[in-house]
Amino acid sequence: MHIGLIGGIGPAATEFYYRGLVKAYSAARRKMALTIAHADTREMVANMEAGENEKQARIFAGYSKQLKAGGCDIVVVTSMGGHFCINEFEKISPLPVLNAIPEMDAYFAKAGIKRVGVLGSRVVMETKFYGGVSSVEVIAPPQEEIAIAHQEYIAMAMAGFATDRQKHYFNQAGRKLCEEKGAELIVLGGTDLFLAFGEEDHGYPIVDSAQIHVDAIARVSMGP
Repeated sequence: MHIGLIGGIGPAATEFYYRGLVKAYSAARRKMALTIAHADTREMVANMEAGENEKQARIFAGYSKQLKAGGCDIVVVTSMGGHFCINEFEKISPLPVLNAIPEMDAYFAKAGIKRVGVLGSRVVMETKFYGGVSSVEVIAPPQEEIAIAHQEYIAMAMAGFATDRQKHYFNQAGRKLCEEKGAELIVLGGTDLFLAFGEEDHGYPIVDSAQIHVDAIARVSMGP
């Protein structure tokens, strides 16, 4: 199966998806077919913050058309923030869309946990994964913290790297969700958050929503 990625939103997230899929195919000793269409981060963020779901879905559909012409069989939005218009996009995409949200819901159900904390863009935190996760209770930071977390996240995503201050901020934000809100697990609900967390132990369990998505893409594209 030929994978089509809508990338560039942001560049570091695209690299995360690409590296993850290369690793999965290499481990399976399979040859991968993959094409990336480069979207515009600033355009998507502007439409997300303005609530322009239909507009962004049409933009994504244009990339999907491009990927289909390039021989792709499925299309993936490589951004949790970009999933704000995923329902609208699925309706008009020329290619089948591999939506991350149902994959995350299935992952949480299988894990047997009851409460997860989420960090990411404003829309992801406020909607708690767009209301698409029903297997667990999703806990977001307090409303007064959401704007700060969003600002720090978008700045990091556009820059493609995390400063020491941003790493400390997100580490503490995750800790608060565990210690003060009872989260059993922190979900990196922003695709670029791996920049702030890395692979070190932060003293609480973490799962990357992008990795859940990458694993699902690998599984679906390789078939049985």
